Amino acid sequence: MRTADVSRNAPLPSRTAFTAAAARAAHLLVDADPVIFSDPLAAPLLGDRAEELLAYHRMHTTHPVLAVARAEAVCRSRFTEDRLTRGNSGIDQYVILGAGLDSFAYRSTARRFRVFEVDHPATQAAKRELLAAAGVAEPASVTFVPVDFEAEPLRERLVQSGLDPIRPVFISWLGVTMYLTGAAIAAALTDLGGFAPGSEIVTDHLLPPELRDAAGNAFAEAVGPVAAEQGEPWRTFLSPGALSGMLRGAGFEVVEQAGQRQSVDPQLWHRTDALRPAALSALAHARIPHRPGMPGC
Repeated sequence: MRTADVSRNAPLPSRTAFTAAAARAAHLLVDADPVIFSDPLAAPLLGDRAEELLAYHRMHTTHPVLAVARAEAVCRSRFTEDRLTRGNSGIDQYVILGAGLDSFAYRSTARRFRVFEVDHPATQAAKRELLAAAGVAEPASVTFVPVDFEAEPLRERLVQSGLDPIRPVFISWLGVTMYLTGAAIAAALTDLGGFAPGSEIVTDHLLPPELRDAAGNAFAEAVGPVAAEQGEPWRTFLSPGALSGMLRGAGFEVVEQAGQRQSVDPQLWHRTDALRPAALSALAHARIPHRPGMPGC
């Protein structure tokens, strides 16, 4: 399926959804062991753009910008799914904000989850065509929730789509916050903070220049202007302290924060390929605490 197959009058699906999936796919093709994150459906979901997008990684395997892109994509996915699938949380509702071409619901053996994929309608339409073209069935456990993050209340839309608001939910919000205003991020977190006690969130954020290392700044200088030219400008850069303050203000308690190096097992950085941890972004894991007087306390 070509991106242009979507209605000519509709907005194009997110380009970054394709480049992120290409980075996950390329990790299995061009990087050496140990594998940080395995997403065998990433390449099939690229459709007829697979050859084009993966060729960059094959031809320029050691290019620092492409290597940082792969490390960024696989580390945040590994960090999130490790926390989602741990056996003791009891959470079975999973919300993926800005789902893009995320393939968790189609490859996971953890069938206890009901998955709510939240994204722009054009991106969702493209994804569903790609799934069909790749012969990947949409399980009954998946619900597509079209949302404009800047304009619509997330919690309300999710509840309207069948999410149970009195039971805990796990939320991933990856590769999105940099495209939103600070006000939109704070409003979304406040909305999500209204979910049941025990609910959890993992989100990432781009660091401001003074907190990046040379590799992180080189990536930002190369990729940021291109994203803007393609209609997806980076709007917000946050320090870990600033994001922590937003989370607390929305009713979450911060469980952990990690840079790329700390986000995965240290053994995974014993490598012979071009992947190296970069100070470009950071991850936060938070939960809504149980407090006296709350239901279930």
